[in-house]
Amino acid sequence: MDEAAAIPDGPRSAAGRSRDGAGGRVPGGDTSRIEDALTAPLVEAVRDLDGYGGLVYLRSRDRRSLVLAMVTGVPRSLLKSWWRVPVGGALPMAEAYRRDETLWLPDERATMVRFPHFTAGLPYSFGSAYQPVRAGGEAVGVLVVLRSAARPPMEAEAVDLALRPAERVMEERLDHLAARPGPDAAPCRVEYDDEPISVRLPTSAARPVQVGLIDWDLDSDRCAADDEALELLGIDRADHGGAIEDVEARVHPDDLHELRESRYDALADGRVRSRHFRVRDESRGEGQAGYRPVELWGHLVHGGTGSARILVGALVDAGGGLTAAEAAERLPDGLFSLDQDGRLTYANRRCEELLGSGREDLFGRYPWEVITWLRDPAYEDRYRAAMLSQEQVSFLVRRPDGNWLSFVLYPDVHGLTGRVYPTGPPPTGSEQGPEAGTASGPGLTAAAPPPGPVAAARAGALYHVVQMASVLTEAVTVQDVCRAVSEQLLPAFGARELALYTVRDGRMYLLWESGYPEGFLTPFEGVTLDTQLPGVHALTTRLPLFFDSPEDLSVAYPGITLDRMQAWAFLPLIASGHPVGSCILGWDTPHRFTPDERSALTALSGLAAQALERARLYDAESAVARGLQEGLLPHRLPAVEGLRTTGRYLPGTQGMAIGGDWYDVITTGRGVALVIGDVEGHSVGAAAVMGQLRSAVHAFAASERPPQEVITHTNRLLTELESDVFATCCYIELDPATGRALAVRAGHPPPLLRHPDGRAETLDLVGGVMLGVQPDSVYPVTALTLAPGSVLALYTDGLVERPGDDIETGIDAVRRRLSETPADSVEHLADRLVGTARRARERPDDVALLLTAYR
Repeated sequence: MDEAAAIPDGPRSAAGRSRDGAGGRVPGGDTSRIEDALTAPLVEAVRDLDGYGGLVYLRSRDRRSLVLAMVTGVPRSLLKSWWRVPVGGALPMAEAYRRDETLWLPDERATMVRFPHFTAGLPYSFGSAYQPVRAGGEAVGVLVVLRSAARPPMEAEAVDLALRPAERVMEERLDHLAARPGPDAAPCRVEYDDEPISVRLPTSAARPVQVGLIDWDLDSDRCAADDEALELLGIDRADHGGAIEDVEARVHPDDLHELRESRYDALADGRVRSRHFRVRDESRGEGQAGYRPVELWGHLVHGGTGSARILVGALVDAGGGLTAAEAAERLPDGLFSLDQDGRLTYANRRCEELLGSGREDLFGRYPWEVITWLRDPAYEDRYRAAMLSQEQVSFLVRRPDGNWLSFVLYPDVHGLTGRVYPTGPPPTGSEQGPEAGTASGPGLTAAAPPPGPVAAARAGALYHVVQMASVLTEAVTVQDVCRAVSEQLLPAFGARELALYTVRDGRMYLLWESGYPEGFLTPFEGVTLDTQLPGVHALTTRLPLFFDSPEDLSVAYPGITLDRMQAWAFLPLIASGHPVGSCILGWDTPHRFTPDERSALTALSGLAAQALERARLYDAESAVARGLQEGLLPHRLPAVEGLRTTGRYLPGTQGMAIGGDWYDVITTGRGVALVIGDVEGHSVGAAAVMGQLRSAVHAFAASERPPQEVITHTNRLLTELESDVFATCCYIELDPATGRALAVRAGHPPPLLRHPDGRAETLDLVGGVMLGVQPDSVYPVTALTLAPGSVLALYTDGLVERPGDDIETGIDAVRRRLSETPADSVEHLADRLVGTARRARERPDDVALLLTAYR
């Protein structure tokens, strides 16, 4: 029975909140939902690290992705490409999760060195810390804190210490959450598959707006006021006689007319709209009286008898927003404000004049969408740079009339304030595009507007292309390319299904699928290119097809079989002018494809096609190379009386997945020769040299030369080949009748010997230099004696080397495994020794193993 998922209950809107309006929360600080368990520690982590933003990723149900569950201090829209990231991806959050350890990247340089793909998608200056989030003793996600790179630097130990309290609180709350029974009475799992929830960082304490209520009888000039209104007016209730004269006595003489005009507004229009006047403020004491601005709003009502006319009004303390707005209107420069997501919330009149657009057209919208000459993606990118680096950004823009404007952006975690003013052209000219040159001020870059109206292009969509191009440069095989395309396209565009087809012999064949119901794609396997299907038509017409709903798809292709998806994109894969295949994406909700999204998907399909074509050629060459290598390795080891032998070979996962490792068992007139070697490199050339060395060793051993001469002659042969590669080798000649052996080692890792009692040791053989270094090298011989029941293990360095660890650590780990595993079957023992290497996702080097059990 599946366990219940600990995710927010109920359907959720695009903002990630429950449709019941409760925002997914429960009263009383309960932590019955994931967002309740994460909010407080996330905010605390940002504060403790002196950061400006924070994220929490949690594992998905299928464990293949990390899903952004919560974000604070940063707009969700700027992180759309990172809402869902592959667990196995070369990304900092994925690595922190996989390794279950804290990761600290203090600036963009450190990020670029370790995670170039991440920098390609977010090319901005910021520091970031990644702390694994645990529940039930295992990593279930990652806490991320973003920090300005301009702040004083921190050491990794200090970062880890600062994040620990929040991590402990998260773990405690998630453990509590996981212990609660789900709908099927099973414990909940901590996982997430929804959209991220935005949490606002606390703002600094501000003076609250004070509002008081009054009832002003216009016939009798009597005034009743509540406590807040009396406090605004500076009148003690005991001293308030209820006459309007008491209020007028507190008003500045210059503003009495404003108060008295309120009477005529109410009688003439039935309401009062924003009448301003100043009242005496003696709150500072010591006779230092001043004045504070207040604002009166109200409407006229009639008394119970129908004769009294009463102004029901509100007195508002206007000392905050109103005064600030008035000050902004008096500035000679344009002033504007954007919310965290980049939409305009305020612009003064001077800003309207400079931008040539009214406030009513700008409010609540992105400026670069409304103003045609700001639609170049470079301008949106300035906003992104400011928000994601939390540093001031400045740039120049040339208006269509040829005049230049200077923009200065001042960000914080809640939004951005901008200043715009006229300026002169930059010294370096204005005709070279958005990065033409530097203006007179620091950080000012010049940008010429596009030559005419252009379609809106979001900067974020461009980074999808840049990031995927970066990832595909490292994809080697067809499977690598398919995996990269799936891991990039699905999270970047919010799709739920992906299928990659290739065309071969006039038919379409599935290469890769993700998210489809089992068996759904089976009927489409091997369809011809004249089949009435959108994926086929996209390829044959070389035009992408987009369907916003199932109705649109059914109208275009009547009778087509549909699954649970609600929108589709069918993209042709065209490389160098010829068809490669099709890419099909599906969305589980109706999806309207924007122009920039269509452009980005089309561009990405072209990148995928080029990468697939390159990978297909590589796979074909690799198949030939692997066949060559398999032909050079022994297909069957000879049966020797008194010995049981077995070998294992695992190709590396990098390069062409072939190399120069080999092993052999050779019967001679002197006994039996046990050989293992390793030619450096992973290529057809390395495999060819390996074949030559194996043949040479076999020939020298069969001629009954002693071990020292076999290695000496093989070394001389390799130097004469002038192949510019070196090799290592271990050669042991064993007499099965007596157990006595002679061993020679040429730069190779030392053998391991398992004694009959189960104890295993590393044999300390005196060694010589690698083969191919010096033609006249001398190789010492070491005498050994094997007791019946012993097992001898020869191996290459691919079995014992691990990134970040020294080779001695790896040898010791294999030695312990050799000692702890029963030696009843050499086949089982060999599988046990290579098990870790076989399961590894990445194997930088080949692995060869030769086991010999002496009876």
